[in-house]
Amino acid sequence: MINPSEFCKFLKKNNIDFYVGVPDSLMKGFCNYLHVNIKNNYISANEGTALSFASGYYLKNKKIPCVYLQNSGLGNLINPLLSLCDKKVYKIPALIIVGWRGEPGVIDEPQHKSQGEVTLKLIKSLKKKFLILSKDLKKNEKKLTHLINHSKQNLEPVFIIVKKKTFLEFKLLKKKKIKNTEIVREKAIQLITNNVDKNSRFVSTTGMTSRELLSLRENGNNESYKDFYVVGSMGHTSQIALGISINNTKQIICLDGDGAALMHLGSLAMIGSLKKKINFLHILFNNFCHESVGGQSTCSSRISFTKIAKACGYDIVFSEIKTYKELTKIIKKLKRYKKKKIFLEIYVKNFHRQDIGRPTKKLTFYKKNFINNI
Repeated sequence: MINPSEFCKFLKKNNIDFYVGVPDSLMKGFCNYLHVNIKNNYISANEGTALSFASGYYLKNKKIPCVYLQNSGLGNLINPLLSLCDKKVYKIPALIIVGWRGEPGVIDEPQHKSQGEVTLKLIKSLKKKFLILSKDLKKNEKKLTHLINHSKQNLEPVFIIVKKKTFLEFKLLKKKKIKNTEIVREKAIQLITNNVDKNSRFVSTTGMTSRELLSLRENGNNESYKDFYVVGSMGHTSQIALGISINNTKQIICLDGDGAALMHLGSLAMIGSLKKKINFLHILFNNFCHESVGGQSTCSSRISFTKIAKACGYDIVFSEIKTYKELTKIIKKLKRYKKKKIFLEIYVKNFHRQDIGRPTKKLTFYKKNFINNI
């Protein structure tokens, strides 16, 4: 396996020392190393903005940037890749490192399977040079140098594809400390489900939030029919919830996260500006990090989601909830509001149980259950 430190030293020798991207669990060791040791490393809201940011860096410095992402983010990347960086447009080079989730023949979660099957085909269809990274850096050096030189000489992006267990682990020394909150997300989800209207329906975001909600349902009253678990499609949960809420008498509750909300922040404007009256409760669990892929910081500690929600037009906004007592009081209070767009920000610890489960049935089972009970 490759030591992230040695890999970055190799890139430095090739005059690459600027990094921007969205962390990936498959490349956790590499992403964590960048987060701790590389000054010019920036965590972007989504993969397309990462490549755009990198392009601006190139225009100023005339140096190749490195962009990193999971293959699930290739969709976000394609727009600036083809309409900005392409050789038929502005000819902007970049080294793009992609974690290969759902690689054929490797056991992975269902949301990664189709993306994994088409990853190489997709990059080939984009007519970009690529290299599948070997787990031995020495064996890679000549091919990597050739790939980087191709990007420099032809002024176009090139790709490195990273398989599972290519990089050695590198752990973050300190977890992001949350501002004096006592709240653990899983306990908050249980508190919320116990205190909202029993006819409410939940749409939960990618990662630990959906896994915790599902675990709560399957270990309790088996009410998973009330939920739609968004296991992929990071950043799109609130819009799925919005679509469900149109012409629906039931209250729709979106369980969102800071990293996911940042990825498509315009979704808040879409919800807030909607003229139609809907029963919509948007709950954002903010732990200021990308928890499920290593705990790298998001920029959410430097912005105000609640001010954004107010500016976007949400009817009612509650901010920075830090205690279970406060959360219980607010959730009970919300029962009196009908046909309102409500935004609730809860500060939660960067914590999840290590034994938290995953879906035990086919995802279509949960979909059918939800549709039949919506």
